[in-house]
Amino acid sequence: MVVMLVGVSILVFTVMELAPGGPEAIYVMETMDLQAMEEVRRALGLDEPAHIRYVKWFTAAVRGDFGRSLTSGAVPVAELIAERLGPTLTLAGTGLFLAVLISVVLGVATAVYQYSWLDRIVTIYAYFGMSFPAYWLGIMFIWLFAIRLGWLPGSGMSEFGLETNILSRLSHLTLPALTLAAIWIGILTRFLRAGVLEVLQRDFVRTARSKGLSGRVIVFKHVLRNALIPFITVVGFEVPNLVAGSVFVESVFAWPGLGRLMITSIYRRDYPIVLGVCLVVSLAVILTNLIVDLAYAAIDPRIRYA
Repeated sequence: MVVMLVGVSILVFTVMELAPGGPEAIYVMETMDLQAMEEVRRALGLDEPAHIRYVKWFTAAVRGDFGRSLTSGAVPVAELIAERLGPTLTLAGTGLFLAVLISVVLGVATAVYQYSWLDRIVTIYAYFGMSFPAYWLGIMFIWLFAIRLGWLPGSGMSEFGLETNILSRLSHLTLPALTLAAIWIGILTRFLRAGVLEVLQRDFVRTARSKGLSGRVIVFKHVLRNALIPFITVVGFEVPNLVAGSVFVESVFAWPGLGRLMITSIYRRDYPIVLGVCLVVSLAVILTNLIVDLAYAAIDPRIRYA
């Protein structure tokens, strides 16, 4: 995990270095001479070699100091990230929960009732769902449910003056969370369906049936637990894509999370914020994969960790 985090930090820092322009472009004017430009770079700490600046930035980031914003009144980047981390975790967590819950139900149902009308409908949805970009699907949801039907709000996290109202928060969370979940439901459903169908053909399932166990007990107690191992692996692999999708979803729905903060910071060339957000998101993805690995032992008793 440490090696991966260091590698990601080097990669992100290098990309920022190679990006056209730089953070000094915020302050540089056409009327400035070379000496004034150099003073701007010196004030921002950009006059030092890149590798020295990386070491200083990373050692400070390990202590929780991501520097200060270049466009938000020199506010510490850590404070800006802390303000936006909660909404992002709420959105991504809700989207992931809905995707996993619905895909488990549909995956088991389509495997048990293979080639039924339900299986055919879910299969068609899965193939189309995997093709929908998050931003396009979000725009369609806003057009249908917010503009045409008027059932749900299409932007923001709550109504003005109702920031602490739970119902207002839930109504604003519904569309962006469903947008995230709708894309991954198709992918996860197909994987779980294939896993359940494979386990149903194994010898221990035929033995359980010969003992007179009910179909519900066989599916949920024996088949599903064995099929969840590859399913959880896929969930872990899809977490980075879920995070990437949340960036677009937050922009479409004006959701005040890390994704929208990063997009805004890229436009403003506020690179300290971009670096800080990328490092925090990378750490979250790495920790999620660790949790997925540890979850194997909880699902399959044959797996033990020394």
